[in-house]
Order: sequence, then structure tokens, then C-alpha cells
Amino acid sequence: MPRVSLFDRLKAGLARTRDVLLRGLRGTPEDIEAALLAADVGVKGAQYLLDAIRMRGGDRLEALKQEMVKLLSAPAIETGKQVQPTPNSKNSESSMSKTPRVIMIVGVNGSGKTTTVGKLANVLRDAGQAVVVAASDTYRDAAAPQLQVWAERAGVEIVFSERGQDAAAVAFDAVVKARARNADIVLVDTAGRLHTRRDLMEEARKIKRVLGKVRADAPDDIWLVLDATVGQNGIIQARSFDRELGLTGLVVTKLDGTAKGGVLIPIALELRLPIRYVGVGEDIEDLQPFNAREFAEALLG
Repeated sequence: MPRVSLFDRLKAGLARTRDVLLRGLRGTPEDIEAALLAADVGVKGAQYLLDAIRMRGGDRLEALKQEMVKLLSAPAIETGKQVQPTPNSKNSESSMSKTPRVIMIVGVNGSGKTTTVGKLANVLRDAGQAVVVAASDTYRDAAAPQLQVWAERAGVEIVFSERGQDAAAVAFDAVVKARARNADIVLVDTAGRLHTRRDLMEEARKIKRVLGKVRADAPDDIWLVLDATVGQNGIIQARSFDRELGLTGLVVTKLDGTAKGGVLIPIALELRLPIRYVGVGEDIEDLQPFNAREFAEALLG
């Protein structure tokens, strides 16, 4: 039996959001606004899209689709950052000859951060990259064993940690080891932390500082993993992490089965951060590079 494509899985995952939006588009402007709000587009996003539909005129569905593509493409275009994790993103251009590229993964507890690191390692290895993952979540007992399972499934190397060990030291060791082995990319899995916890946010800043001691311009990227099901709370999380760490992108997980797939709209509208990947399932292959046009097609048909 042939494996379902990532696009089809994304389309299936967004079915609940799509049903809400398509029903609204058949009604009055108030119905459209209510549908957009139900899809977690947010008040600002709903007004923006309603105004765009009026301005474009013609078929509402096509107008909404085109505006979504424009909006979701804009952050990557305006910042000059590549959506896929290749070594030539803007904040790596000055150090293209320097390896490994270091990507620090952050997020709140339960966002799917560690599993995302494993899936991302798999994507990168399949693309021919030599990957090392750093188990820098030293708070949660099960974190390192969980990441080891994912690393083994992805076929990549892992630098372990023990509970209570200095997280920044683990990240440092991983980059040193990756450099010695001519690896291309280091993925640093950090502890889940609420954006309101000052002590844990300080630890994240320390990891960032220590990575800069291995190479002056490391980390090359800091990506926040956002759970799509939390809706507008994700905006607050992202804004806080960006202020503290300087984010270069987002990975949005758990899009499958949520009626809140529209949350990507306020993320793009308010944060102006590129969405790097979206998660559409639990399997190791269920992480895909974000493409604005594919997302709009999957969402609206």
C-alpha cells in the first residue's frame, strides 16, 4: 500500500479548520469573520483578511487563498531567510565555510520539542547532511533517553547528558565533537521552559553565550517549537522567546487534527518570523518544510 504523501497528510490534518472556513465563506462578512476567529486567526488577522477579501473582490475562496500565500511568504522574503535548513540562510552567509551549522531548538514543555529534533535530524540526514544532536535538556529524566531513541531512528550521532549536568556544557561538547568529525549540523535540544520562568530563560541565554565561544557567530539559528493547538497563547510564547533569545524561525507542531490551523496567520502577521517546518503526525517522517502555497492549498482546497 503506497505511503500517503506529506501534502495529503497536511490536507487531512487541516480538514477541521478547512470545514470551518469554507462554511463561513458561503455566508455574510460576519460569518466569514466568525469562521476566521474560530480557526484561531485572531482579531487582527481576521480583520486583515476580511479587508483583503473586500479589496481583491471576485471569488472569496481564491481571494483568501492568495492573501494567505502572500502573508505567509512575507516573513521569509522580508528577512531574506531561507525556509529550509540549508547552510546558506542569511544569518549563515558570512560563515558558510564554517562548520558545523548550529541550530538551537527551544520551546515550552509539551510543545513536541524533543520529537521535533529527532524528526528534523531525520530530514537533514535524508538530505545528505551529517548531523549531531546535543541532549541539552538536563532537567527532565526521560529527555536524554527519549532523544537517544529518536537519534537512533534517524541514524545520527548524539552527545548525551545527565540530569543536573550543565546544559551549556553539553551543547559546547556537541559542537566540538561535530567539528572534529566534520559534521554539517548540530541540533541542540534544550529543556522545555515557560517563557515566564526567568531562571530557565537565563539558562537558555547561557547556552547561546557558550555556543558563541565555540564560534563567534554561533548559534546560526534559534528556532521555537510551537504547539498549534494552544492557539493565541503561542503568540505570547513566541514574542517572549524572541525578546529573550532573538528567534530566527518557528516550527509549528500538531497541525494534524486541530481546528486551529489558522494560527499561522497571526504568527506571520504579528511576529514577522519565518515558519521553517510544520508537524503533521507522530511518525519520524511527519515533519515537512513549510511552503506557504502548499499550506494554503491544503487548508482551502
